[in-house]
Amino acid sequence: AALDNVARHAGEDARAWLLVEDETDAVLVTVRDDGPGIPEGRLAEAAEQGRLGVAQSIRGRLADLGGTAALLSVPGQGTEVELRLPRPPESTNDRKDSAR
Repeated sequence: AALDNVARHAGEDARAWLLVEDETDAVLVTVRDDGPGIPEGRLAEAAEQGRLGVAQSIRGRLADLGGTAALLSVPGQGTEVELRLPRPPESTNDRKDSAR
């Protein structure tokens, strides 16, 4: 959904970056673009119109798994979406296997 939004809203000349980080306690996926950013008040307007369905679905799914979604957008400087999904606790069997 984040990459679709870049294609739809960032502009023809905008570039996008996708970063996947394998951290000790989580997996972090960041989608960033250098488009025009989201105008101030636009997200609140979209929410009032009920147009944040996919975004809410993603946030809900991540929350169900203990994760988070964050959005940072500065008009004229692009937009960044960060999705963080924690790793499940290591099971006793995993510890035994890694000790061998």
